[in-house]
Amino acid sequence: MAGTRREFIGLGVGAVVVGGLGAAFWDELFGAARSAASSPRSGFGPRRAADEHGLMLPEGFRSRLIARGDEAVPGTSYSWHRASDGAACFSTPDGGWILVSNSETQDGGASAIRFDADGEIGDAYRVLGGTEHNCSGGATPWETWLSCEEFDDGYVWECDPWGRRAAVKLPALGRFKHEAAAVDPGERRVYLTEDLIDGRLYRFTPARWGDLSEGLLELASVERSGRVTWRAVPDPSAAHVPTRYQLRGSTPFRRAEGLWYASGTVYLSTTADRRVHAYDVARQRIRLVYDGLSFDDPPLLGVDQLTGSKHGDVFVCEDVISTEIDIGVIDKRGRVSKFLSATGPDHRRSELTGVTFDPSGSRMYFASQRAFPDGFMPGPGAVYEITGPFGRARS
Repeated sequence: MAGTRREFIGLGVGAVVVGGLGAAFWDELFGAARSAASSPRSGFGPRRAADEHGLMLPEGFRSRLIARGDEAVPGTSYSWHRASDGAACFSTPDGGWILVSNSETQDGGASAIRFDADGEIGDAYRVLGGTEHNCSGGATPWETWLSCEEFDDGYVWECDPWGRRAAVKLPALGRFKHEAAAVDPGERRVYLTEDLIDGRLYRFTPARWGDLSEGLLELASVERSGRVTWRAVPDPSAAHVPTRYQLRGSTPFRRAEGLWYASGTVYLSTTADRRVHAYDVARQRIRLVYDGLSFDDPPLLGVDQLTGSKHGDVFVCEDVISTEIDIGVIDKRGRVSKFLSATGPDHRRSELTGVTFDPSGSRMYFASQRAFPDGFMPGPGAVYEITGPFGRARS
């Protein structure tokens, strides 16, 4: 997401977070959200005054600064990248986890921070270099990170969160303005979005599961009934014609951004028209499950990235320009509210990105992408950790 827009909810929640929640649950949740009114009593309760990091959080939650762009990650000598974006957490055998984060800059790439079982930082290092404008992506079931380059000739890169193997470019997944990736382990496919006002929805079927070097890239065509037909992209390299224009009749999505798979359903957010769509992979049908344009006072505005917690809440990016930047939440009853807001001079003209949870579901990570500005110049950005009772009962 370029300019003043930003994906602030990353896709890489991993199997540790949402595996037990079925598609029917999410359909019911989004359906409830269509009729839910914005209310300060919903969700996790009202936000307190901003803390020392400029973050307004509900009662019982606290924040910690994890990394700041252009500065060494605490406890390491590794200088963290600027403009942190899409992110994911991966479990480690010792009970800890690894946070992988993209950098949406000209130099791009991705870095990682390793935490021990107590949540203390043990190491930080590079996992991807030599790329540019790495925006979102997604985690795979075989514990790699798919980093997406968001520019017209961008690729998807497969990265090793442990940094032991060199990242691999995946031309078979197409050359276009990649936004997000979501892996369907049941149908053994990867879904991809393209962040343009006429971007398309893609799916990739690998020739061999777990190996994304070869396979079939297809474009979606949606009928009035919601039936989806998939047709092969003639030239994924886009050598002469952009992939989205290669098949007449393929369906444009108005800035397709958020993409998230849960139990047989792929959820897709389109920011320009404030909608969330649900694609049933078995029935090959797509339908609207949230329409912000149908409200006089919509509970969610420019819906962007989506991610779920292991406790059944959905955290949603609102892609809007405001004096405060927010992470919204839809709770299990379909009530919509703001979870946190970043305010004050440290977050002026910034955007929130890369929301993901640790394996326990008790720690949330996100970035303020252009935090700590220098006058009118964008800042290097920072990554924060939020801890608190994410699973507490609501009154």
